Amino acid sequence: MKAKALALAAGFLLGANAAALDLADNHPDTYTVVKGDTLWDIAGVFLDQPWQWPEIWVANDQIENPHLIYPGDQLRLVYRDGKPVLEVVRTIKMSPEVRVVQSEAPVTTIPLEHIEAFLQGAQIFSDEESFLAEPYMVQGAQQNLIVGVGQQVFARGESGWAAEAQHYGVYRGGNTLIDPVTEEILGFEAVEIGALSVLDEGDDIARLEVTRSRMEMRPADRVIELNQEDLTPLYYPTAPDADIDAMILAVDGGVSQVGNMSVVTVNKGAREGLEPGHVLAIWKAGEVVRDPVTGDAVQLPEQYAGVLMIFKPFDKMSYALVLEADRPLKVGDFVRTP
Repeated sequence: MKAKALALAAGFLLGANAAALDLADNHPDTYTVVKGDTLWDIAGVFLDQPWQWPEIWVANDQIENPHLIYPGDQLRLVYRDGKPVLEVVRTIKMSPEVRVVQSEAPVTTIPLEHIEAFLQGAQIFSDEESFLAEPYMVQGAQQNLIVGVGQQVFARGESGWAAEAQHYGVYRGGNTLIDPVTEEILGFEAVEIGALSVLDEGDDIARLEVTRSRMEMRPADRVIELNQEDLTPLYYPTAPDADIDAMILAVDGGVSQVGNMSVVTVNKGAREGLEPGHVLAIWKAGEVVRDPVTGDAVQLPEQYAGVLMIFKPFDKMSYALVLEADRPLKVGDFVRTP
């Protein structure tokens, strides 16, 4: 897995009201971090429930960058006041003239390559009308109607352009997301198809250059200020405080089957208390089968099926990454506070 920057949670200590920690069977007393590890992988080495990581991790303030874990670091399981904690042991080589500094990138919570496009490109509007109010493509600067990377375009925004924004995404209307239980509109999904940089602008017309293209851009595609979020966000895997009872609405790519590292849409968001890093358990609804003796229809119980982590919540819905799938998953499966 690709290693990118991650800062571990600073100052997380075992709290008096923390849930009981269940150490993994056959957990080691020490573990040496290797390139390609993620925080989720490492947490699973020591814990039955990896989202309890903040309760077991303590930072060593005697070393530089105490809240980062690097390949080569050794994690040591020790007990303080009878409670297990993990601390990092880092060896820094010194000489009279040369100091050897950490050259490897720190590990991430999850493999970020699966969610990078969503971190920067995902846009959810309250409804289709608010999406259509955004600036839009007019045509290519060479009077062409379909454009690609390196070409210039004209776009029009009747309300003007963001004063300091220089980078924009190009979006096409997607699906209106509707809660299958309440029938509430959760948002209008805009599909990102490329990116532009501003060359010059007037009162309502701007000339821009295409810097990235996932598909052909066309007139009337919407031009929206690009979300310049850090592509190496800080995630602290933990269970939400609130009781979340949600379901999987959709899967990236429009397929119905869900597996490990699938990006899914969940029908709960920030208004229900969900935050980046919150971990939810996935449950499959029990099938209705025929009793072989009585012939009656019997509802089988729900089955635990895996774990996902919220990485980008909006007001009424969220994007999440499936971290564990013990069995085939699908749209409609339940997700709840573990």
